[in-house]
Amino acid sequence: MNEPLAERVRPKTLDEYISQHHLVGEKGSLTHQIKKGIIPSLILWGPPGTGKTTLAHIIAQESKRPFYVLSAINSGVKDIREVIDKAKQSGGLFTSKNPILFIDEIHRFSKSQQDSLLGAVEKGWVTLIGATTENPSFEVIPALLSRCQVYVLNAFGKEDLENLITRAMEKDSFLKSKKITIKETEALLRLSGGDGRKLLNIFELVVNSEQNDDIIITNELVLSKVQKNTVLYDKTGEQHYDIISAFIKAIRGSDPNGAVYWLARMIEGGEDVKFIARRMLISASEDIGLANPTALVIANTTFQAVSIIGYPEARITLSQCAIYLATSAKSNASYMAIGKAQQAVKQTGNLSVPLPLRNAPTKLMKDLGYGQEYKYAHNYQNNFVDAEFLPDELIGTTFYTPGNNQREKTLSEFLKNRWKDKYDF
Repeated sequence: MNEPLAERVRPKTLDEYISQHHLVGEKGSLTHQIKKGIIPSLILWGPPGTGKTTLAHIIAQESKRPFYVLSAINSGVKDIREVIDKAKQSGGLFTSKNPILFIDEIHRFSKSQQDSLLGAVEKGWVTLIGATTENPSFEVIPALLSRCQVYVLNAFGKEDLENLITRAMEKDSFLKSKKITIKETEALLRLSGGDGRKLLNIFELVVNSEQNDDIIITNELVLSKVQKNTVLYDKTGEQHYDIISAFIKAIRGSDPNGAVYWLARMIEGGEDVKFIARRMLISASEDIGLANPTALVIANTTFQAVSIIGYPEARITLSQCAIYLATSAKSNASYMAIGKAQQAVKQTGNLSVPLPLRNAPTKLMKDLGYGQEYKYAHNYQNNFVDAEFLPDELIGTTFYTPGNNQREKTLSEFLKNRWKDKYDF
C-alpha cells in the first residue's frame, strides 16, 4: 500500500468529481465542452489540492484523447519537444482527437520553456492544459495566455471536504477493512486548509497510526497524531499557504522578528522569490497604504530587484523589505475604501454619470449637456471647488475614512477643511 490515499481514490469520471460545480456541475462552464469533446487549451488556476490534476485526467478520459503529462519541476525544453513530436504523430491536425498535453505547475516554467509550447498550441498539434497555484496573469507569458482559457478552481468548503472523507471510506479497500467512526471533523478540516489532498493525507496518517481496527476519529486524536508526525504529511511543501499567511500576519502585526523567521522558512524551503516579493507588494497597499506610501515604492523596487538577482543574494533584499514593512506605520483605510465602493456598485448597479462629469468630445454631446456646468478645480482658489463627483443616489456617501496614524490624521484635517460636513472624515 505504497500509493497515497489521495491517489487511490482519485476520481475517474465527472460523476465522481467533488466540488467545482461552477465548472463541471450541471450548468458548469466546462461541462458541455467536456461531454462534447470540444476542449480548448486552458489553464486551471486554484489552491493546492482542489482537483486540477484530477480534472485534467477526467477531461482526457471523457474526450477519449491521448494524454501526455509533464511536470514543470523536472522537465526542460528537450522534454517538451519530445512530447510534442509524439503528439503530432498520434493526433490529427485540428481534430477532436488532438492529444492533450498536461503541464503541472506551469508557473514554474521559464519564458523559454513556455515559448517552446506556442507553436504546438497555435497549430493545434496539442491541446494544452496547464495547472497552477499562481496567478497566470503574472506567471504565464502573454502570448501563451492569450491562446488559453483560464478557469478558476475554489478551495474546498466544509461539505466538500466531508464528502471527500466519506467517499474515501466507501471506495478504498484498506479503509473499508477498518471500523472507522467519525465523531468530530473540526481538526481535520482546519488542518487541511481547504486542500483535499492534504485532508486525505492527514486522515490516512491518523488511521495508520492506530494499532487496532476500531478507530474513533476525534479532534484530540487528530491533533495528537499530526503534531507527532508533521514531517510525514508535510514533506511535499503543503504548508506553502500557511507559512506565507504567518509571514504577512507578522508584517501586519509589526513584528520584524516573526516576519524574518517566516521569511527564512520560505527561503530554506526553496519558495519562489517572486512569490514572496509579490505578497509583500500586496501587503504594502493592504496593510500600510497611506500611512506610509513609500512602503509601496520599496516593495515594488524589491520585486524588481529580486527578479533580477535571484537566490542566494535576493534573501538580503527580501529581508530588508520585510523588516521595513513590519516596522512601518499601518493603515488599511485604502483597502477598506475600495471594498466599500465595490459593495456599493454591486448594490446599486450602473448608476448614471452626472452630466457635468461626462466626456463631451463632439458638438452633439455638448448640445445634449455633457460636460456643461463642470467646474474646473484649478480655476478656483487653492485649486478646489465644492462640486459633486458621485451619482445622485450616492451623494454624501463616505468610502474612505482616514486611518489612525500621523500621516492620515493630517489628511483627515485637510479633507475636513475642504469638504466641511459633507463627508465623515
